[in-house]
Amino acid sequence: MNNSTLKNLGITIVGVAVLAGILFYWQNLRGVRPAVNPPAETDLKNDTPQNTTGMPLKLPDGFSIEIFAKGLPGARVMAFDGSGNMWVSRTSAGVITQLEMKDGRVIAQHDIFRNLRKPHGLAFDYRTPGLLYFAEENKITRVTLNSDDPGQKIADLPSGGGHFTRTLGFGPEDLRLYVSIGSSCNVCNEGDLRRAAVYSMNPDGSDFKKFASGLRNTVFFTWSYVDGRMWGTDMGRDNLGDNLPPEEINILAEGKDYGWPICYGNKVNDRNFDKNQYIRDPCQDSEAPKVEMPAHSAPLGLAFVPEEGWPEDYWHDLIVAFHGSWNRSDPTGYKLVRVKLDSKGNFEEFEDFITGWLQGNTVLGRPVDVVFYNRGLYVSDDKSGVIYKITSVDN
Repeated sequence: MNNSTLKNLGITIVGVAVLAGILFYWQNLRGVRPAVNPPAETDLKNDTPQNTTGMPLKLPDGFSIEIFAKGLPGARVMAFDGSGNMWVSRTSAGVITQLEMKDGRVIAQHDIFRNLRKPHGLAFDYRTPGLLYFAEENKITRVTLNSDDPGQKIADLPSGGGHFTRTLGFGPEDLRLYVSIGSSCNVCNEGDLRRAAVYSMNPDGSDFKKFASGLRNTVFFTWSYVDGRMWGTDMGRDNLGDNLPPEEINILAEGKDYGWPICYGNKVNDRNFDKNQYIRDPCQDSEAPKVEMPAHSAPLGLAFVPEEGWPEDYWHDLIVAFHGSWNRSDPTGYKLVRVKLDSKGNFEEFEDFITGWLQGNTVLGRPVDVVFYNRGLYVSDDKSGVIYKITSVDN
């Protein structure tokens, strides 16, 4: 080949690589960054007795918000150990951090586990004090804290693709360990059936089996302490426009299928992806969501409001973190939402609880996990690298 031919070939290869990279990003990396600009160097402070964060956050009367901990880039999942210390997974940093507590305040901060592969899920087995379970993208490890225990891998997990978070939780009744595993793609037929599903296992990793399937990316889940049912947020696919498909909160039950990749929302067949012809409705046997929410809000952490320390009007409702859109012409999310439920756990409506992390085209923060502990609501923010604490000042 002459130099001109080689040059043209090189340009072609580079062009194909760039296009491939753009396609992979568009289909797989939803939620990695917002669709709006980073914070500008401006004074956006709006401190009040209710709000001492230095951010222009709006919250209902009778509540206060403060920055509980800072210097935590990539803060995601939070968990409290038996001594009342908080542990925080910092997925982008590859670190799990301990916040040492005294009298409800952080007195020291330690990066205990380092050089991890996208750590996310954290869970404590309180039957064995000091035993921490944590999930990386490709495995689950358990380790005895404050000891020489090097940790034991109890399960291998599938890795690769755009959804790499793995979240853990112990069921309140069966005491099994649950793990959520997102899809490897925006929308596709998975080759590995462990993807787009929730699995459960014994605490030692044995009896690893499927619990629920058809869940594109159920990053967070929790259990209602009223009826014991398992609830999880699920993020819908991209590339169907600004308003489709709806994001979901599902009640997760063993053996149930929630429709992805061929169904979304209230049993709607995704004809943009699914070109098959059917004699009967292919979504008929899938589970409809308990709650539908605005598309591309990216719902993550969810927690039921306890009775202790909170107004009675809020008892047993859900607080949900909307991480925020990245591929919507008008950004949405970036807030905490209250999901109102009736006495039987049926959905009534949802309303904003705390807003203000989105200011025009400026993103100040992105809420992730929400955890109630000792009368306070703790919220992680992986953009600002802080933990907020919200309390009811009248209770």
